[in-house]
Amino acid sequence: MVKVEMHDGQGNSVGTATLSPASQGVKINLDLKNLPPGEHGIHVHSVAKCEGPAFTTAGGHLNPDMKHHGLMNPDGPHAGDMPNFTVGADGTAKTSVVAPGVTMGDDAHSIFTGGGTALVIHAMADDMKSDPAGNSGPRIACGVISK
Repeated sequence: MVKVEMHDGQGNSVGTATLSPASQGVKINLDLKNLPPGEHGIHVHSVAKCEGPAFTTAGGHLNPDMKHHGLMNPDGPHAGDMPNFTVGADGTAKTSVVAPGVTMGDDAHSIFTGGGTALVIHAMADDMKSDPAGNSGPRIACGVISK
C-alpha cells in the first residue's frame, strides 16, 4: 500500500489517497475534505511533481501506449484514466475508485515508473472521451505517488 497526501493549489491538505493492488489495476481509497461539491475527474499523471497552483508540473496523463483519452474512447484509454468520483455537499469524499490501466509493478504502466507519478483531481467531471483530459477543467488537487 502507498499513502498519498493530497494538497490544493495553495498547499493546504485536502486529505489522502491510499493505493493498493486490485485484481485489475490499482484501487484508490479516497479520504478527502475541503473540495468543491460535485463530480470530479481524477487521473494518474506522468510526473511525480505537484507544484501549485495549477499543478502543470505533474505533466499529462500516464500514457505509455500513446492512446487517446477516455475510458469510453475507442482509441483509448490512457493508462492513467479512471472513473469520476463525487464530493458531497459538505466538501468531503470517502470512496474508492479503480485505475484499471496502471499497476504497482516495475513495468511502463506502473505508478512508480520514472521515479513516480502524481494523482490529480480536476475541477469538473471527466466526459470519458475528449482529449487530452475529458474536459474536466483545471487541476485543483495533487499528490505525489512514490515508493
